[in-house]
Amino acid sequence: MVTRWMAVLLVIVGASSYGLLSSVVKLAYNAGWSDHHVTISQVTMGALFLWAIILIKPAYWSNPFRGPWIKLGLVGIFGLTLCTVFYNISLSELDASVSIVLLFQFTWLTIAFDAISSKAWPKPNQWLAIALIMAGTVMSVNLLFADWGKFTAKGVIFGIGAAVSYALFLFVMGKIKTEMHPVMKSAVMITCSLPILYWIYPPYQLGEVSLTSLILGGAVLGIVGTALPTVAFNIGIPRIGSSLAAMLGSLELPAAILSAFFILGETIHGVQWFGMLFILAGIVISERRK
Repeated sequence: MVTRWMAVLLVIVGASSYGLLSSVVKLAYNAGWSDHHVTISQVTMGALFLWAIILIKPAYWSNPFRGPWIKLGLVGIFGLTLCTVFYNISLSELDASVSIVLLFQFTWLTIAFDAISSKAWPKPNQWLAIALIMAGTVMSVNLLFADWGKFTAKGVIFGIGAAVSYALFLFVMGKIKTEMHPVMKSAVMITCSLPILYWIYPPYQLGEVSLTSLILGGAVLGIVGTALPTVAFNIGIPRIGSSLAAMLGSLELPAAILSAFFILGETIHGVQWFGMLFILAGIVISERRK
């Protein structure tokens, strides 16, 4: 039985894994990869890794067509694949800090979806938590020093689209009832998203990078950016709910900043430290009990 605190820890691990992914992707770009190579190898190897686990652990297997596989597939398509595609388009049109702020609107959007579903108005501490997280996000990405010359309506639309897609992913993740093991559940979600992904990013255009490099690099990307966070969210979110998961998901940004500091040697400015503290404070306040 997964306790509440174990579920919280798993969601933190999943969010931190997404944050770590940003540094791994930067290393791939520095090695001459494109977003095409990164996206295809990440999702494909992530799916293969999960099926390999199921092959090693037959107890995780269950007939996917006896469960809500269509719903899981739609979550994989709209929550994972489209969020990635929309965010990549936003990054190509806007300064990275602006795209991040747009993506992080998923925090209040997830809570709004949850409030509409449960017909319960968010609590005052949740509103305060959202405000702190948004302020912390702005400070953490140094938004005031963004390149506003790189700004298009297309980038804003796709940035908001990425936020909506990610919010739907977090919201629906905790609503689908199934007896599937979380590893099996994650494998179905990711595998169903592959046809759409291959349509958007045709695999035959991967010739610029060697197959060995794609497999090895894709394995790291797939584990860090697809398999681990998806399994962690599948275990944790149904236990703690989508609203708290959205708050904990904001830890992705501090994880990204710290991983860039340790892995890439990037500098962390004073305002960014305050921003990360604001995000942590928002998460603590969101869980405050009377």
